[in-house]
Amino acid sequence: MLVLITYDVNTETPAGKKRLRKVAKQCVNYGQRVQNSVFECNMDAAKYREVKAMLEKLIDKEHDSLRFYNLGSNYKSKVEHIGANPGFDVTEPLII
Repeated sequence: MLVLITYDVNTETPAGKKRLRKVAKQCVNYGQRVQNSVFECNMDAAKYREVKAMLEKLIDKEHDSLRFYNLGSNYKSKVEHIGANPGFDVTEPLII
């Protein structure tokens, strides 16, 4: 299933900047960055629960926020991109 993970981390303090780096680093491990704080992640339900729990532990719930949008397996008709950096299909193998 495709999950869109978005976050907003308050960076007014050094601790907030550190949280932001940690959240971004973890999201990079699970999906493709499509905008600064937005990641497209192709994962099963078990991995989704694992990633969600891990990210929840990283943020400060009084100052930061996370959003998870579950687009399911038939997401291609639900995602439309306009403009630069179209990205790649998150279900295809990456060849470097």
